[in-house]
Amino acid sequence: MAPQPNPVHSDETLPTRSEVIIIGGGIIGITTALELAERGHEVTVLEKGIIAGEQSSRNWGWVRQMGRAPQEIPLIVESTNIWKTLNKRVEAETGYVQCGITYLLNNDKDITHYSHWSKEYAAPGGIKSEIIGQEKIDQLFPQNTAQWKAALYTADDGRAEPQWAATAIAHAARKKGVKIFTNCAVRGIDTSAGKVSGVVTEKGLVKSSTVVIAGGAWSKHLCDRLGLRLPQLTTISSVLRTKPLEGGSDGPMVTASGDNYTFRKRQDGGYTISPDFYSYSALTPAHFKYVFDFLPLLVKNFKTTKMRLDGRFFSEFADIFNTRLDAVSPFEKMRILDPKPVKWMLDLALKNLKRDFPIFEPIQTVERWAGVIDVTPDEVPIIDRVAALEGLIISTGFSGHGFGIGPAAGRLTADIVTGDKPCVNPTPFKYERFS
Repeated sequence: MAPQPNPVHSDETLPTRSEVIIIGGGIIGITTALELAERGHEVTVLEKGIIAGEQSSRNWGWVRQMGRAPQEIPLIVESTNIWKTLNKRVEAETGYVQCGITYLLNNDKDITHYSHWSKEYAAPGGIKSEIIGQEKIDQLFPQNTAQWKAALYTADDGRAEPQWAATAIAHAARKKGVKIFTNCAVRGIDTSAGKVSGVVTEKGLVKSSTVVIAGGAWSKHLCDRLGLRLPQLTTISSVLRTKPLEGGSDGPMVTASGDNYTFRKRQDGGYTISPDFYSYSALTPAHFKYVFDFLPLLVKNFKTTKMRLDGRFFSEFADIFNTRLDAVSPFEKMRILDPKPVKWMLDLALKNLKRDFPIFEPIQTVERWAGVIDVTPDEVPIIDRVAALEGLIISTGFSGHGFGIGPAAGRLTADIVTGDKPCVNPTPFKYERFS
């Protein structure tokens, strides 16, 4: 069972018109709404399920700068700065702590890669990452019994609580005037004369000249209904949560990844643990439609991403023909994506963690869950206006990076909506690079 995000109740009366409509109540959509409201804009958020019901509450909780793609570095640096003052801004607890993150390394290829990354990208981008040896590793992890060739360490990196953060931002957005509707699926986007004119929801039409698609794994389906090409696939990440370690705070306080495991200390004293090597992807019609877009990525991750055919292929194939706006949509049939976690992946992660950190031997698992990650061919998000349809902005494809990058991604999305000077260079996030 997936952990439940803190509740955000729905507004009651759907407006007939809104200056800006945001489709999706995850951290990207919600932070965009807050940014726009703080600038005086009228905003309506429409969510088919609950706020942060999917990947925004199911991720690892890392706020990670290190190891980022060069295109993302300005965005994650901006986002980290936002996280540091976010509690004060939203007047609520997001769980953010600057704790440092470490990649424990024993592979020479990885050491060479991260050494190059630190020198060529981190330092010029303002990220203070460093390659450290066993002595510093033992200082950071006195409970560690393994020998490591090196590690990549970033003291400025942090963590936050996925079940708290997006919902805390949502409450702050509502105080600024944002209207939030849950269990209100958008069936499709209405257009007129080549422009956005509103959205058709299961509860009626809402007119607007500006619509932001921030639907995560569902964004592709909304674009399909408009005839827009959005190469986006999904992978599924398995995660578990533990009880606090016996002995109180004796466990490692920082966040790290090692030999096929990651761990993060939670505010409740327990740990979030997951594999950092394996994931799986449920085959869908999109895998065949976009096979050539994703071929380099599929080859790169051939050994670590397991493919399987299940019911999703057939349900999504049927949805291709279900495009009527006056009929029940796929977004209503599946309010929340809730895939089953892969037991053997989690068992392997926990086994390896206990081998390297025997202090975890008595730890007890409380929950296991999985989340659906939306991925682009270059694993870099799309945050951009769509030239082919005036009034449409897309903010999606965060490829597992959305939680940490979320606050800055919301700021950049709001900049694009308003035409304000962008907080970072938006060129790497252009939609046209795929279309």
